[in-house]
Amino acid sequence: MSAHTYDITTPAPPTLDEVSDGIWAYVQPDGTWWINNTGFAVGPQGVVAVDSCATERRTRAFAAAIASVSPAPVRTLVNTHHHGDHTWGNALFATATIVAHERARAEMIAFGPPRDLPFWDNPEWGSLPLDPPFLTFTDRIALHLGDLRAEVLHVGQPAHTTNDSLVWFPERSTLFCGDLVFNGGTPFLLMGSVAGAIEVLETVVAPLAAGTTVPGHGPVFHDRAPLDASLDYLRFVLDVAERGRAAGVTPLQAAQDTDLGRFADWPDAERIVGNLHRAYAELAGAERGAPIDVIAALGDMVTYNGGRPLTCRA
Repeated sequence: MSAHTYDITTPAPPTLDEVSDGIWAYVQPDGTWWINNTGFAVGPQGVVAVDSCATERRTRAFAAAIASVSPAPVRTLVNTHHHGDHTWGNALFATATIVAHERARAEMIAFGPPRDLPFWDNPEWGSLPLDPPFLTFTDRIALHLGDLRAEVLHVGQPAHTTNDSLVWFPERSTLFCGDLVFNGGTPFLLMGSVAGAIEVLETVVAPLAAGTTVPGHGPVFHDRAPLDASLDYLRFVLDVAERGRAAGVTPLQAAQDTDLGRFADWPDAERIVGNLHRAYAELAGAERGAPIDVIAALGDMVTYNGGRPLTCRA
């Protein structure tokens, strides 16, 4: 089947919403490739930001949004995982201690700085030197904004990536979940684990029962419907992978032969191919999050997309 297509227009401008007293979500439509969400919380000693953006233009706009709320400096910047759409703007927060899981630092350094990549319609990245986290943790840390406590929790296993972390404000039932949920978009597990993501959503994210969740992409939500939709998709991927391997076809062929059904209208549908590459590897015995041929998988995603670069409007 052909890849899903959608209207190529300029995305709507970002929105800045106070989701709890002093906690803000910065949502960037339309949440497709390299267009992520961020956020921040304001305390008496300064601002704690959650993630940066992919490009210099978008990160400067995020910094301006923070300044429109508080004149205080950004003292801490938490990266929920290593992907460039959440980290490449780090260098623009010169006053911040950059915090992430220790694997996020290693993966960010391995992937390198912003640059044109052969698989996407590349945006103007701007001037963004690589600035990896320099305060890392293995399990969890706590941040204090006056009397408000934020818990930064590694999810315990590979999921979206090998190094996903949550930022949880328990007193406010407010969660920044990074890319564990793409609300209204296609999940992407190529650098993590499909089975691991299911387990993390079921055993780590769902039990928090957050009243407000800021996903890595897509609108803020207040119930578990987006979580359940993500789980449905991930189980669908595993089912396709099991049938594809049994039939002896490649991940690309399995994707091309599959009717996406209710998921066909989700943007970035070509991610099914990368997700199948990951699922195939694990069904063949690879450990969750084990290195696989990411370049080959991305190339297959372009093939699935009709040979066209993957759409990026960042």
